[in-house]
Amino acid sequence: MTTDTLTTDTPAGDKALEGLSGAVIYDETVPARHFWVHPVRRGETLRIVDLEGNQAVDLLIYSEEDDTERYSAQDTVAAQGNLFLRKGSILRSNEGRAMMTITDTSVAYHDTIGGACSVESNALRYGHFTKSQHACVENYLKASLPEGRTKRDIVSNINFFMNVPVMEDGSLGIVDGISAAGLTVDVRAEMDVVVMVSNCPQINNPCNGFNPTPVRMIITT
Repeated sequence: MTTDTLTTDTPAGDKALEGLSGAVIYDETVPARHFWVHPVRRGETLRIVDLEGNQAVDLLIYSEEDDTERYSAQDTVAAQGNLFLRKGSILRSNEGRAMMTITDTSVAYHDTIGGACSVESNALRYGHFTKSQHACVENYLKASLPEGRTKRDIVSNINFFMNVPVMEDGSLGIVDGISAAGLTVDVRAEMDVVVMVSNCPQINNPCNGFNPTPVRMIITT
């Protein structure tokens, strides 16, 4: 993403910085529907701020040393014995190693199984008239190509702030989010990683309140 699509101001007395320890070394606002890629070094914390509320943030993690090691939903879920991510959840790689840890969250839980929207899934679920709409997989592809990755490197992602309950019959629901304006999630890097985000552009279901909005990415030492 070009820097002219991002803002870097950090006003004094900013509530989004409350509770963060360490120095702010990065602070960007990612516009609605856009992608974001950035390294986070071991020991640094990434805070994601849902600026206007009810915005899904699709996130993938790659080892900076060897990006064949990347976030694994299967290893994460198996290790913690729970589908949902909460404070204390360790985000594990396909090698079973800790990549990042959720050190704090003002939302009760986050999704591991809803996946990323794509033009194909939109067309199947909502009709062929949606096929021209931008989607998370397309964001991931745009973010991946300059990094030397391809569609084969896009794995099951985390959906921060997204509400995907498991129904009594075992089916998944995609319902109104449980976030609100200004709520946050903090993830600390346990190794040097590259974080790739699609600020979800979905407008056909309630995951973004049918109105995608910006999010803010803050990194502290």
